[in-house]
Amino acid sequence: MADSIRSPLADYHVSQGAALSEYRGGVVPARFTSAGDEARAVRAGSGLFDFSFRAKIAVTGADRVRFLHGMVSNDVKKLAPGAGNYAAILNAQGQVLADLRLYAAEDRIFIDTDATLRDKILTILRRYIIADKVVTEPLSLFALAFQGPRARPLLAKTLHIDLPDLAEFGHFATNYAGFPARVVRASSTGEDGYEVWMSEKAMMPIWGAACGQAPTYDMLPCGSEALETLRIEAGIPRYGTELGEDTLLLEANILNAVSFTKGCYIGQENVERTRSRGHVNWKLVGLTIAGPVAPSPETKLIAEGKEVGEITSSCVSPALRKTIALAYVRRETAEPGTKLVLASGVPAEVAALPFHQKTETGN
Repeated sequence: MADSIRSPLADYHVSQGAALSEYRGGVVPARFTSAGDEARAVRAGSGLFDFSFRAKIAVTGADRVRFLHGMVSNDVKKLAPGAGNYAAILNAQGQVLADLRLYAAEDRIFIDTDATLRDKILTILRRYIIADKVVTEPLSLFALAFQGPRARPLLAKTLHIDLPDLAEFGHFATNYAGFPARVVRASSTGEDGYEVWMSEKAMMPIWGAACGQAPTYDMLPCGSEALETLRIEAGIPRYGTELGEDTLLLEANILNAVSFTKGCYIGQENVERTRSRGHVNWKLVGLTIAGPVAPSPETKLIAEGKEVGEITSSCVSPALRKTIALAYVRRETAEPGTKLVLASGVPAEVAALPFHQKTETGN
């Protein structure tokens, strides 16, 4: 944990009974109560997460839009201030070097990514800055995430603001008790979701204000174990498990990370060639698994005596009351309903993603 970003609230969380763990480059709560109870709270009401495992980078300078437009898979030129999108940085072969979210402001573009990817992204971007008027700077910003069908009213009450309607990845600047903050609409669970970005000093006041509203909005403080369960239920891939330098963007089916009309960027030729071919050889799918034990990552999958894939993430789902997983399989075995077997002999079946549909918002 020595090289990870430690949450400024880590000691406070421990004093409240939380167990800490390293998660995606941050030291954050693993759980406050139980992962199952926390996941159920997010599906039914709302959950509050310490997102100190997410890192922020500011890209400034007169050429920032043109430069980033040529570096990432999604369209940067179309982003008006207050808008954002999901994107990836690819290598020349179209494989995923990093995934990230971009947020355009008046004078800069924010990059939001896992802490494990911050230095990698900075290195890649700086390598390509030659005569461009572009500056990249890591920021000391932290985030709290409000997730669930009641996240919006909880956030509005916490910050004492009228929360405007925002598209996914929409954002705006505000303040809380004199502290600057930025509100971002972004789901990390498949439910309605918002993040508040702030300095270290603002974290405790905002966390405390949100927890003070907990009974009214059916909220629980939540940890990374519940977040993993929720993202698997929602079929959301993450870097280091479903995404990596051996993964093609279209294998992971993250079509919301790519624009097919924006023109040239690194890896674009291979992305377009793959799309025009009409298929990829491997595909990210869901699995339902017989039995109460979640299989470990890299567990091999078998069909008709042949190895056809492997599991990347798994959990016992509180929402579905069954064991589920994300896995890469050969395209000929990717159809929902296809019967597979784990290497251990446990039966599995391919399922459509997401496993869980967004809960209807009850404000």
